[in-house]
Amino acid sequence: MRTNDTLKKGVTEVVKTVYKRSRKSRVRTEISDILRLVAKQSRRQVTIRRHFHKHPELSFEEIQTTAYILKELRAVGLKILPVSSRTGVLAELNGALPGPTLAIRTDIDALSVAEMTGLRYRSCRDGIMHACGHDVHMATVLGAVKVLVEIRDQLQGKVRFIFQPGEESPPGGAQPMIADGALKDVSAILGLHVDPHLAVGKIGLRDGVTMASVTDFDLIISGTGGHAARPQTSVDAIVVAAEVVESIQKIVSREIDPIAPVAITFGKIAGGTARNVIADRVVLTGTARALSKAASRRLPKLIKRTATGVCKARGARVEMVTMAGYPVLSNDARVNRLLARNYQTLFGRNKIAKTEPVLGGEDFACYLQKVPGAMFRLGVRNKNIGADQPWHSSRFIVDEESMRFGTALLAATAIDFLSNGFR
Repeated sequence: MRTNDTLKKGVTEVVKTVYKRSRKSRVRTEISDILRLVAKQSRRQVTIRRHFHKHPELSFEEIQTTAYILKELRAVGLKILPVSSRTGVLAELNGALPGPTLAIRTDIDALSVAEMTGLRYRSCRDGIMHACGHDVHMATVLGAVKVLVEIRDQLQGKVRFIFQPGEESPPGGAQPMIADGALKDVSAILGLHVDPHLAVGKIGLRDGVTMASVTDFDLIISGTGGHAARPQTSVDAIVVAAEVVESIQKIVSREIDPIAPVAITFGKIAGGTARNVIADRVVLTGTARALSKAASRRLPKLIKRTATGVCKARGARVEMVTMAGYPVLSNDARVNRLLARNYQTLFGRNKIAKTEPVLGGEDFACYLQKVPGAMFRLGVRNKNIGADQPWHSSRFIVDEESMRFGTALLAATAIDFLSNGFR
């Protein structure tokens, strides 16, 4: 076993000569030092992740989660920066040497999902669950914090950590964090997202467009109520709403370029009071997704035009209420090269997959509109323990071994970027 002084000496060599690759044996020694620091805090990391999983909180209600994060960060001496919202944390690790600022972001909110995993540390809050892996994200980033704190005396610059609330609920928490200075003087930003389609030990990267824009909207359809036996005297808002839903799906198939993927989904319909009363009002709650900026701009106009036309033809009225959404998420190729280089150095070849674009949305895209950055996919799949369910499933499970891979990658990439920039 190495003494702590010997270990720190080895880590100093990591920072001074990181990834210059003049001697392969030296690179392996440097990487082993990073991995030892990752292993040193891994047991505590699992405890932290399980705490988050057991105590999930919904978007913008992450009071206890925020308090727990603050406790962990203060314990290792990070500088806490002010934020205007009651949830979320901005913290900064200042290196001893001058250099750029790198940001690392994690989301912190959970979902309205009733957990059915049977885990002994399953959610203690009815109907709320970390079913999208944000508990893993938080614990992985906190792990990277602790690794980098160990070598702060040799860091060339700053690392700003963004623990962002409200990712699951547009307009999301990214823009308020940006307004609070999350990206002040930041040269690049890193993010991660668990992926149940990738085996533990692998990551996924993709240059350019990776995730879709999100436009959430409500259509409020107003008709004229009446008796179920006399439909001719009324304007049935339910029937009109059904026609609106069906007609809007034709936007996807007939008004958008078929090689520019979009999706329009209605997740909720609310209207009516009784089986023998014709409803005078229906609310359709929907979301529109697109992988191109052009399609993203067109969709709200096409939805409104279609709904207005159908309602006018049936003697009804419609109001469209659009919520602020998320832009298309587009990864910077230079940042992806940094991530790929460091992951290959850490864990060898054939561990990086090229992920396909998805119509899921992420407000990490808001940061990427301001500074270069990338979000990598962290493999959490392990069928042997049931860790193969999709995001947002009530049976969503991850292999916790994944956290050491994500932690090592974040820490190594931070060291590399602060020392060498995009080289």
